[in-house]
Amino acid sequence: MARKQPIWEEVTVTGIADKGMSVGRDKTGRVVFLQGGLPGDVVDVRILRKRKGIWQGVPEKMHRASPDRISAPCQHFLDCGGCKWQDLDYHAQLNQKEQVVRNAMSRIAKVDIGQFEEILGSEKIFQYRNKMEYSFSNQRWKTKEEIALNEEIQSDGALGLHPPRFFNKVVDIHECLLQEHLSNDIRNFVRTYALKYNLSYFDPMQHKGFLRNMIIRNTKDGQWMVVMSFHHEAKSEREALLNELVKKFPQITSLHYVINRKKNDTLFDQDIQCYHGQDHIVEEIGDLHYKIRPKSFFQTNPHQAEQLYDLTKDYCSLEGTETVYDLYTGTGSIALYVAKTCREVVGVEEVGDAIKDAQENAERNQISNAHFYVGDVKSVFSPALLQKHGSPDVLIADPPRGGMHGKVIENILEGEPHRIVYISCNPSTQARDIQLLSEKYQVAKMRPVDMFPHTSHIENVAQLIHR
Repeated sequence: MARKQPIWEEVTVTGIADKGMSVGRDKTGRVVFLQGGLPGDVVDVRILRKRKGIWQGVPEKMHRASPDRISAPCQHFLDCGGCKWQDLDYHAQLNQKEQVVRNAMSRIAKVDIGQFEEILGSEKIFQYRNKMEYSFSNQRWKTKEEIALNEEIQSDGALGLHPPRFFNKVVDIHECLLQEHLSNDIRNFVRTYALKYNLSYFDPMQHKGFLRNMIIRNTKDGQWMVVMSFHHEAKSEREALLNELVKKFPQITSLHYVINRKKNDTLFDQDIQCYHGQDHIVEEIGDLHYKIRPKSFFQTNPHQAEQLYDLTKDYCSLEGTETVYDLYTGTGSIALYVAKTCREVVGVEEVGDAIKDAQENAERNQISNAHFYVGDVKSVFSPALLQKHGSPDVLIADPPRGGMHGKVIENILEGEPHRIVYISCNPSTQARDIQLLSEKYQVAKMRPVDMFPHTSHIENVAQLIHR
């Protein structure tokens, strides 16, 4: 007999949590993490489980809706899961994200912050992304509306986005509001063409089918890149589709294809072929031009990236004589952005292809005082590197979500830069690292930046000064 799931009555949702979840408290003070619900809602909650001491549940009945609730404009909002907070007023989103950062600093870092600046919101909250990755699947996700009708539904497969936690299912997307509208036109054309000519969609369970993935990238000035991923080669069908894309969309300046026979969708180890146009597009941030290839990492919100880079440069407080180290430099976008205002910048990154992009972009922008090194940051950022280039006056760190390795923090403390500018996409691990750095550093300024409206993702920039 199934175990009865308890109901907690009149839970007040108090804030947002990671992965699109929310957090609430009942009248006795018990805390529950919810799959759904907005800050300000008062709901009955069906408890699903207790995992690692944390209650998890779903809203069962609405007693009072949040005053910040709005109608989500996306037709796929209830099924896609890509924009969890589209039904939350944007100013409320910003307030919640800022509070997440404040909570992490008070509970984990436990340090004084000299000046906490208001979160920097995104001017564009729709059509802000410059890259979307879509999947083909012969297993279309049934929408909540279709399930409610309880009717037999014929499926021709789907081209769109995976719903949360379902790698084999795809929500058939007809209009995505995250990228400029031409992206929808291209995707919908490919769907119509595939159905017309009976091109098979990928079966993620059986690992067969022709059409697999589709990547669409664009720049602010209207350059477009499309990468078509096929599971196996069928030259005549592949070329016919690519030729139709060229004919139908002259805006595509860079068209690529790849044959990916692996079980996973990643393309970093695959041989991507340029079929039409240039093998890259070029994005402009500030007065710099960045070459972007199919495998290149680049900030997916270019408008807000410029705001983030300007804030980083401001926190560096450069006068032109400094040696700057940029750890986890990626393609060197921030390193190059500050290069013209310092004596020398040294970037370290473990991904070799990213460093190749960084070096090429340095040459493209006629920057000669930027030096890049490939390797694990904890190994490359060492006394030997400091001996070669000198101790850092300013150190920039932009690590992945896991934060900085303990050895990296040790080397920073030994190197004793005058200032540290720490950029993070995870306030919790950033707070942990700031606490470790507090042995020698105090937080002078801090400002969150919203790079991804309608999601739980937050960037935070902190300026640390040597005591």
